Amino acid sequence: QVQLVESGGGLVQPGGSLRLSCAASGSIFSGYLMGWYRQAPGKQRELVATITGASGTNYGDSVKGRFTISRDNAKNMIYLRMNNLKPEDTAVYFCRAATDYTGTYYMRDYWGQGTQVTVSS
Repeated sequence: QVQLVESGGGLVQPGGSLRLSCAASGSIFSGYLMGWYRQAPGKQRELVATITGASGTNYGDSVKGRFTISRDNAKNMIYLRMNNLKPEDTAVYFCRAATDYTGTYYMRDYWGQGTQVTVSS
């Protein structure tokens, strides 16, 4: 069983920065795709960023150039550095670990409980 625990959320002013962390426990290996997603009130969950075991990255259009995802396979950790935060970045941020892609879905797909990020003056 895999468990993911996010931390680092909070209240920040527009233009500020935060770093989110996700600690993975259980049978997590470097072959897992790891990622951050977010969900704002009344909206669907959306991609923020993903990172492969080989550190290939992909970002949602709204965060490109402002957010950076990274991973430390030895520590089973992933991070999201968020710069120049905007009020529209306010959401619950979720960590994800997935592997064994069938072409349609991931056979092993785990999510954390989420951490709240609020950007407001």
